[in-house]
Amino acid sequence: MLQPYIVQPGDTLLRIARSFHINSESLLAANPFLAANERLVPGLVLAVPSQASVSYRVGADDTLLRIASLFSISIHALIAANSQVDLTQLSPGQLLSIPAAGIGRIVDGRAEYGARELKADAKALLRTYPFLQSKSIGQSVMGKPILALRLGEGPAKVHVNAGMHANEWITTPLLMTFAEDLAQAATAGIRICGADARRLLRQVTLWLVPLVNPDGAELVQEGAGKEHPYYHDLMDWNNGSSRFTKWKANIRGVDLNDQFPAFWEVEVARRDTAGPGPRDYPGPSPLSEPEAQALAAFTREEQFDLVVALHTQGQEIYWNYRGYEPPEAEMIARRLGRASGYKPVKLTGSDAGYKDWFIQDFRKPGFTVEVGYGVNPLPVASFPELYDEVKPLLVAALEAALPDVL
Repeated sequence: MLQPYIVQPGDTLLRIARSFHINSESLLAANPFLAANERLVPGLVLAVPSQASVSYRVGADDTLLRIASLFSISIHALIAANSQVDLTQLSPGQLLSIPAAGIGRIVDGRAEYGARELKADAKALLRTYPFLQSKSIGQSVMGKPILALRLGEGPAKVHVNAGMHANEWITTPLLMTFAEDLAQAATAGIRICGADARRLLRQVTLWLVPLVNPDGAELVQEGAGKEHPYYHDLMDWNNGSSRFTKWKANIRGVDLNDQFPAFWEVEVARRDTAGPGPRDYPGPSPLSEPEAQALAAFTREEQFDLVVALHTQGQEIYWNYRGYEPPEAEMIARRLGRASGYKPVKLTGSDAGYKDWFIQDFRKPGFTVEVGYGVNPLPVASFPELYDEVKPLLVAALEAALPDVL
């Protein structure tokens, strides 16, 4: 059975398939006029294969959690499938719609993930786990909020950011998946990668910034039509190509991880990049871009004890900067390496990155983690394997920040 769907701005094959809990191959088969790598035109009507749902009659002892567990779905998915029903009090005999099994969680990394997905998932996480907190730390060039999420209430402060480079956007759902798993483990009173989640969040305050560069991520995932306010500049900076898969910069063609005041002038000379483009342009001055300004101001405000910046790719951990790093930095890097299988690397010949600036100005442990291995952007199909690497690394970073360790 097929149902019609009208393509919305920002839609991709993977996003539509994810929404309907089908695979992209099924969607292509039902719409033979589509090509897998072509940009979808808003307003196009697609035929979507239907996923069946079933009905369930509520029993006297049923709760939302019990029903969700019975069908291996998330409470969020159950609520979404019954949006017209008040589920605050279940009544025996009440009929509920049970959606076809998806991935059983809020965050879904099986398709492109940008500002829209982040906003929706953050809202769902805050509703499901009320002890989470969120705030906007600033805006992108195009006015998109740069969201921060907080878990925990401990004296040690840890920060992890992701999505700084546009075509490395897969780090955003990786970080959001970790936030969901950590919140769920703390709620259930269980361990995560061998660590007591509740103990961690009593001793550590974790601030996440999952998507530093929302404009750039949108560009890589959706391209730019003629209606885009930067269309002509982007086409010029991208050598006339409408394919932006290699774009790392923000929407003004500035590499955000070359924006920080840590020997910025040396990095400018090393890059020797004439002006805006897909990568490696440090900008007209340090912190000229609102995304970098927001992250720097947030870091100064919170005075973190340890930071991790997620990038792709290479399966490496960079832990030093010009001798400013504290003595324990290398030991912590080795600990992160053992947890993930990544290689700690003492890096030279790189300046003006977020990690560089943090180490230089705060003299505390800072790490750049190059997630996965291959070519950017890493394929969405590799998400489960990437998360298997990232999850224990982030737990190890939290444990490294505990007061009896630092």
